Amino acid sequence: MKFIGRDVLSAKDFTREEVDYIIQKAQDIAADIAQPTPRYRDILKGKVLAALFFEPSTRTRLSFETAMLKLGGGVTGFASSEVSSIRKGETLADTIRTVSSYADVLVMRHDKEGAQRLAAQNASIPVINAGSGAGEHPTQAMLDLLTIKAELGKIDGLTIGLVGDLKYGRTVHSLAYFLSQYDVNLYFISPTTLAMQNRVLESLTMKRVKFKQTNVLQKTIPELDVLYMTRIQKERFVDTEEFQRVKSAFVLTAEDLVNAREKMIVLHPLPRVDEINPNVDSTKHARYFQQVRYGLYLRMALLALILGGLK
Repeated sequence: MKFIGRDVLSAKDFTREEVDYIIQKAQDIAADIAQPTPRYRDILKGKVLAALFFEPSTRTRLSFETAMLKLGGGVTGFASSEVSSIRKGETLADTIRTVSSYADVLVMRHDKEGAQRLAAQNASIPVINAGSGAGEHPTQAMLDLLTIKAELGKIDGLTIGLVGDLKYGRTVHSLAYFLSQYDVNLYFISPTTLAMQNRVLESLTMKRVKFKQTNVLQKTIPELDVLYMTRIQKERFVDTEEFQRVKSAFVLTAEDLVNAREKMIVLHPLPRVDEINPNVDSTKHARYFQQVRYGLYLRMALLALILGGLK
């Protein structure tokens, strides 16, 4: 396995062996970080992460920046294209070439699918996809797998339901690609107009992954070990009337979980809008805020591997 200097652009670029290795390193870091003198505290001292976020972000940007700081490195970048030279007419390629002179790794979110591949073609440093339009979000999916493994002890043998905006939701695309390498049963639960993209379904079919598509949530919950909720993404809709028709298609409440399996967990990449009622937060099934913490460990492991801090 080779990680040093590697780009992270798509879930399809990683083998199961590599994903399992990253997850194990993240678990090692999670155990180490609680120690009085963490072994990993300064392993990236002198390294710099550039975070270029052309779309809004809270968790992804802050977790990458926090991960780098906890490993002893530094951070730079911007959280809006409005404060970059893109606004003056500079091309994305030129921006990437410039930033490559300042940093050791580039983490980028962009509203255009394919922007990260363009960045990787022009960068002299590793590029990490932090969300590409309606395409993919591979590090979010990695941290989702880490959460499942940490909370349930395994991934193989589970039945997992992905709910909500499966058409535009980049997190579920990457997660489905990763899960295709495990022995799982998948439910895709969405309004008909927001069904999982055909390219994802075709990939799953080629790998003989068992999956079902439905637009009914409540009847499916008792079958699940993992319920992965997502929001309906208003910013991806061209037709506002279409958004209004589906925006509240699925709203999970504590009452919906009465017949859930004892150890079933509810995940969400966040932010949530109204698809998870706050009364779910206090149930034994809610894990979406723990999921945020796992994201820090996962990104610490990934940065350490890519920049040579972990052998």
